[in-house]
Amino acid sequence: MTRRMRHMFAALMAVFLCSSSPLAAQGAPSLPPATLIADNIQFDGTSSVAANGSVEVFYSGTRLRAQSITFDGRNEELRVEGPLTLVDASGNVQVFADFAELSGDLQNGVLQSARLVLDRQLQIAATQIDRTDGRYTQLYQAVASTCEVCFENPTPIWEIRARRIIHDQVEQQLYFDNATFRVMGIPVFYLPRMRLPDPTLERATGFLAPSVRADDRTGTQLRVPYFIMLGDHADVTVTPWIGTGTQTVELRYRQAFRNGSLQADGAVSWDDLSDDATRAYLFADAQFAMGGGFILDLQAQSVSDRGYLATYGFPDPDILESFARINRVRRDEYIEAYGTLYQSLRDGVDNDVLPTRVAHAEIIRRYTPGIIGGTLTAELEGTGFYRFSTAESVGNDPNGRDVFRVTGELDWRRTEIFGGLAATFEGALHGGIYSTQQGGVLNGTETRLTPYGAVELRYPMQAVSASGVSHIIEPVAQFVWSETYGNDVPNEDSFLVEFDEANLFSLDRFPGSDEREVGPRANLGLTYTRSAPTGLSYSLAGGVVLRTDEQGQLTEGSGLDGTQSDFLVAAHVRFNDHLSIVNRSLFDTDFDFTSSELSVFWRGERHELVSSYTFLEADLGEQRPEDIAEWAFEAEYGLTSGWEAGVDWRYDFMEGAPSSARLSLGYANECIDMEFFVSRRYTESSSVDPSSRIGFTVSLAGFGAGREGRSISRSCRG
Repeated sequence: MTRRMRHMFAALMAVFLCSSSPLAAQGAPSLPPATLIADNIQFDGTSSVAANGSVEVFYSGTRLRAQSITFDGRNEELRVEGPLTLVDASGNVQVFADFAELSGDLQNGVLQSARLVLDRQLQIAATQIDRTDGRYTQLYQAVASTCEVCFENPTPIWEIRARRIIHDQVEQQLYFDNATFRVMGIPVFYLPRMRLPDPTLERATGFLAPSVRADDRTGTQLRVPYFIMLGDHADVTVTPWIGTGTQTVELRYRQAFRNGSLQADGAVSWDDLSDDATRAYLFADAQFAMGGGFILDLQAQSVSDRGYLATYGFPDPDILESFARINRVRRDEYIEAYGTLYQSLRDGVDNDVLPTRVAHAEIIRRYTPGIIGGTLTAELEGTGFYRFSTAESVGNDPNGRDVFRVTGELDWRRTEIFGGLAATFEGALHGGIYSTQQGGVLNGTETRLTPYGAVELRYPMQAVSASGVSHIIEPVAQFVWSETYGNDVPNEDSFLVEFDEANLFSLDRFPGSDEREVGPRANLGLTYTRSAPTGLSYSLAGGVVLRTDEQGQLTEGSGLDGTQSDFLVAAHVRFNDHLSIVNRSLFDTDFDFTSSELSVFWRGERHELVSSYTFLEADLGEQRPEDIAEWAFEAEYGLTSGWEAGVDWRYDFMEGAPSSARLSLGYANECIDMEFFVSRRYTESSSVDPSSRIGFTVSLAGFGAGREGRSISRSCRG
């Protein structure tokens, strides 16, 4: 092949490249060589060349296939006989045609009976395709769709028919003239002009998938998100609610920085459902990598009133948390400092008497002593709890009590093996200084000191069968002594005590530093584990705590009160990755349950089920005046041909009625993703009324992500 022919085929590839930027016509020396393969190649002097039979041209990863290629040097024309196929280097752009005729500089031309396929999703068929300036592709009498068209189903689910479609490969945009949107061949609406991003564009200003929602409290609304690019590293999404009833605008702002990211979500509503004519919320999160391995986390959460989030279906946590936190994690060190502002949304809770302002700093380091061996952990922390109320504390009512404390702990632990017996020796010393204001009888400064001593004995026994199944039995006995020296201090962080297999053999089961478990006690337990290479595996753990005398520290609801605790039983069952069952229960000698939790997870080829039952006995010490018994059930089932059904159900046994329910039906294939749901919230409070909601969401593949960014492919059966 002559040098001129190599340049010609290199330019041919550049013309067909539908990538982010076209290749402008350049001088011959700057063009890399192309490779031409054909059954027959004929030269006519130096002005023309013809290649026939299984012609293939390769250029910078791009491949062109055709029946014949003829270049007429005298008229500067190039003819390509099809059927021809062009695939760019990325594989995201493909062109199919029966015939192509291009100008000598190959920046302009015509393709007949052609199809343009973008990102293997969007297919545009046209009677003719014109190339202009190596950038614009104009398709006449065009039909665009991402649906697979098969012989048995010749009509796509949706399509856009237009007199002309222009593809700007630099801006990655599609422009439609006289466009008609059709569903199952039926015209739905007409637009004289329309612009959409092509599938290769990851971010572009424009509309996102809309959704329709009907609520008996907020009315029927069409949610139309509009995405706005603010450069390469920031964007904002504005979602107005258009319809009857209330007026709402949602906002989302995102920005990426060199060392972190920021996202803020919020909404503003105007309604007559509460005393406030204008209602709003704002949730913002940011994280930044600082020098020296430190991570800075920022969070802000605010809402105009307690019922706003639940009424409009926004995320509705029980407690809002705004904080600034910095921390660093290393192999033998942990450092953290934060300031937090809390706001409870629970009905009847007075935020003025809650410790809603908390400041905290701590450092934990781990050492290996050279003389005594083992592991030594040292911890130092300072914490302040502040209330907005200025009233003096009375009895058990904290009112405006403020507390600042500095606490520290040293914990040494060493394990020795004696034959098959593993013995662990542990000693700890915890101390603190507490300063209390507006605390009533607890006012002033107090110092407390709590030493610990413990010995733990384990004797694991294992048996392995010929099939590889392993059985492990391990009895454990731990003997602990501790005592607190000093006067009473306010309890700000040690109310909710959980008793489970994770802390059965702990020196202290209080979650915070204000209360310390005291007195001689024996923690006794037994575990059995069956592990199999394939098939059924399960474990069973049980335990009890025995004390020499009642200390009166722990409530009945914790299961740890009295000289003998409730019996703890925990079971885990797993069958491959398809079925798992977890149960944890606390009960006394009369088999009266203090708490019980049962969770089931079951996954198959077409279904997924998660269900749980929770029971908690009433405990005034944990601010739980009534028993709690709730059943939660969530399931998804894949129906035939892309259909999927789901259910989400919560039932309150104490009320004898459901608390919430949701049914959904979705459909997805290679060109459409839609979901219909109906939900009901049955709970009622002073700020939230029961409500029902119906919603519908639909998105077209090829013009944005569907639900949860799903991508489904399908092909015709041949």
